[in-house]
Amino acid sequence: MRTSRLRTVHPVLWAGWAALAAGAVLCVIGWYGISGERYAERQLPYLASCTVPGAALIVAGAVLLTHGRNALASARVEELYGLLVAAGPAGAAESGPAVGAPLASSGDLSMVPGGTLWHRADCPLVAGKAQAVPVDSRVLASGELGPCPICEPSAAGPDD
Repeated sequence: MRTSRLRTVHPVLWAGWAALAAGAVLCVIGWYGISGERYAERQLPYLASCTVPGAALIVAGAVLLTHGRNALASARVEELYGLLVAAGPAGAAESGPAVGAPLASSGDLSMVPGGTLWHRADCPLVAGKAQAVPVDSRVLASGELGPCPICEPSAAGPDD
């Protein structure tokens, strides 16, 4: 899907650059023609045939470039989204936890003083931190801390 979307974007970008270049050339030709004429009635043909179409091509090129860059950015966002939600490779189950399974499975609960969440002791957010302390059942009962969305600890206390 990515390559087909990018293939439709690149011609739009090239057309935008081509329109900008052609518009700039026409504006230069129109300016050169107008600068060599003294009377306004002799300048009008250059203005009508070169400068005005050149300015229109510059505007059209800018619009095409903007559209092409927006389409390119949205194609990249779609690709990143696809990478984020795609299932892992077949060997991922052997190297790490299954998709949808909690990252930690310890029954012991921990917290960091001053934090807002309580975690399983082997949660990646608190594992190995010296400041992590066991959760007191009174703190859990008071509702001061919320469960960690990463390790998904159960609401049962560490005594259960």
